[in-house]
Amino acid sequence: MSETLVVVGSQWGDEGKGKITDYFATRADMVVRYQGGNNAGHTVVFGGNKYSLQSIPSGIFNPATVNVMGNGMVVNPVSVCEELDRLHSRGITDYKLFISTRAAMVMPWHAMLDGAYEEQKGKDLIGTTKKGIGPAYADKYSRTGLRMGDLLEPDYFRERLEAALEVKNMELKMLGLEPLDADAVYEQYMKLAERLAPMITDTSRLVNDALREDGQRVLFEGAQGMMLCIEHGTYPFVTSSSPSASSVPVGAGVAPKWIRTAVGVAKAYCTRVGSGPFPTELHDEIGDGIRERGHEYGTVTGRPRRIGWFDAVVGRYTAELAGITHWAVMLLDVLSGLDTIKICVAYDLDGRQIQSPPSTIASLSRCKPVYIELPGWKEDITGIKEFDNLPENAKAYVRKLEEITGVPVGMISVGPDREQTIIVDPELNKF
Repeated sequence: MSETLVVVGSQWGDEGKGKITDYFATRADMVVRYQGGNNAGHTVVFGGNKYSLQSIPSGIFNPATVNVMGNGMVVNPVSVCEELDRLHSRGITDYKLFISTRAAMVMPWHAMLDGAYEEQKGKDLIGTTKKGIGPAYADKYSRTGLRMGDLLEPDYFRERLEAALEVKNMELKMLGLEPLDADAVYEQYMKLAERLAPMITDTSRLVNDALREDGQRVLFEGAQGMMLCIEHGTYPFVTSSSPSASSVPVGAGVAPKWIRTAVGVAKAYCTRVGSGPFPTELHDEIGDGIRERGHEYGTVTGRPRRIGWFDAVVGRYTAELAGITHWAVMLLDVLSGLDTIKICVAYDLDGRQIQSPPSTIASLSRCKPVYIELPGWKEDITGIKEFDNLPENAKAYVRKLEEITGVPVGMISVGPDREQTIIVDPELNKF
């Protein structure tokens, strides 16, 4: 029987999923990205080297691993080629990468519209990366978008392109932007197709074949975090897809029966990039210190991340929705040196305590965190390999997170390198 594991972001993204997917990818036969686009950066550190990925799965560093960009993604061919060029420049040239024929394609007008839509919102902007992800998903669901498989049929691609531009050029003009020339776009994408065509295939078949093969290890990799989920996040300040483990079957083209273990990646504190409510946000020197120690700046945008205490209301909520079986607690080392550490255990909404996030940002913006406070620790924990060797207060903090969220901690990160990982639950090493 094959082994499967899903890595899910459980907060507002940027939790450190790159490190965890890389950790498991070193032993995976296949890594499948099932949603999102090149708006989500994963940072991977090993051997003293740091690599930033945007849309390519984290197994790209292992020549034996099959990497799949699934049908649930929106794929920007320009970005993929640029990302591959960056990897090639650093010696990463031996890999297996496949892209779903059914993945929606990010076209030049999508980024243009994304930026224009954000400007139209003024102070109510969503805070997107302006890479065209939302407009690409919108076209997918309005059934006017192009897909990666279209590149394999030039005449059909041309037909779909011209039909799309009839409408999109009107929209661009309405927003004061220059219309696009169909011939120029066609030539650009046909050149991209020459390079990418060998990678574009029916990836659902690849994944299902692997799942049916005894002994295969298949890792499903999400992007963003559950609080940015289009279905369950802080709408409208969300991404345009669902990072939940529940989305794997649709986004990868497999049956639900294959989803067994889901590792929820959570920082030992919380961060958020962009606009939207953030109940535990810190606006003081403690938050500033955590930002600097944790190097909390966006992988894709470089924007400083907003900092807050660990939010167990969010933890319980996302664990339930995503079926999280184990936590991977990240950046525990960043909290070293604090006298006390707080955990949000409930929200106060207009004088009453609630245990899960309300559905509207109007209500969530009025929520005040209800904290418990734990003693901190001063020791440097970046070299510790075993849970029992952590300072007593650090162990107590981890156990309290388990108690409050109802989910066991399976692994802990105490530094950026893949070697700086403590396995708490040996069951995870069976993958």
